[in-house]
Amino acid sequence: MPVLVIASGNPHKVAELGAMLEAVDLEVRQQPDGLEIEETGRSYAENARLKAETVAALTGQWALADDSGLEVDALGGAPGIYSARYAPSDRERLHRLLQELGDSLYRGGRFVTAMALADPSGTTVLEAEGVCHGVVLRQPDGAGAGYDPIFHVREAGTSYARMGQHLRNRLGSRGKAARQLAPGLRLLLGLED
Repeated sequence: MPVLVIASGNPHKVAELGAMLEAVDLEVRQQPDGLEIEETGRSYAENARLKAETVAALTGQWALADDSGLEVDALGGAPGIYSARYAPSDRERLHRLLQELGDSLYRGGRFVTAMALADPSGTTVLEAEGVCHGVVLRQPDGAGAGYDPIFHVREAGTSYARMGQHLRNRLGSRGKAARQLAPGLRLLLGLED
């Protein structure tokens, strides 16, 4: 059974990606403990490539990485690739974003996720991107990580925080990127029938 290392130290993200790949006959592992990869890229795709290539080269295994963020139209696409570094904690990030938006009626935005698959030599061989459109709410709706409680997905009729895993896989940016990547991943890892 092929091994796929998820290039993330976030157990929630590893579990979510692992669940998305459940149908594929893989052994999914988390990246080595204590590994911190500085995201120095200027795009989601560059950061995803950087993480996948680093983890693949270190482990000698296939590695999958993603980078994602929330882009708010009224803020010129901010926080974007700086979403995780917009403030020190989730609560502070939400507060800052809502303060900056203020009473603006223009609240459209999107979650964007780029994924990269690197082979055991540390070379990116496959990439994908997923986008989930929605609007930024004026106050949180539900509990969840990151910006999930303040992002309403029209297609789902609810906030990202209240979406079940099935809806996240179908409508969420990470789920869309994973589906786009899946056929190539199966082929490259020799999992095609």
